[in-house]
Amino acid sequence: QFQLVESGGGLVQPGGSLRLSCAASGFTFDYYSIGWFRQAPGNEREGVSCISSSGGSTTYADSVKGRFTISRDNAKNTVYLQMNSLKPEDTAVYYCAAGAYYGLGARGYDYWGQGIQVTVSS
Repeated sequence: QFQLVESGGGLVQPGGSLRLSCAASGFTFDYYSIGWFRQAPGNEREGVSCISSSGGSTTYADSVKGRFTISRDNAKNTVYLQMNSLKPEDTAVYYCAAGAYYGLGARGYDYWGQGIQVTVSS
């Protein structure tokens, strides 16, 4: 069964860091690109970052460029999102997703995790 499970979210102060993990199971992980998305209350789902199946290509939204880093370990079937210099506007539910598509458009991804809350507040 195709499954993606996010972990590592929580409450952090502005300027702090968190590392999100997305653990995959039930499919051939290294065939798929993985994207991270977020959705704050009242907002549309926003593409944050994505990584190609091999890990050789990465893309970031302008709002997180220079602060977030995406990586993957295909031996562990896991993708990571290292988030540094966090801001209150980064507060959202974060989702990972898998698809044959590469990019920050949510419609290109077929399989989604359940999401995890990230709250940046003092």
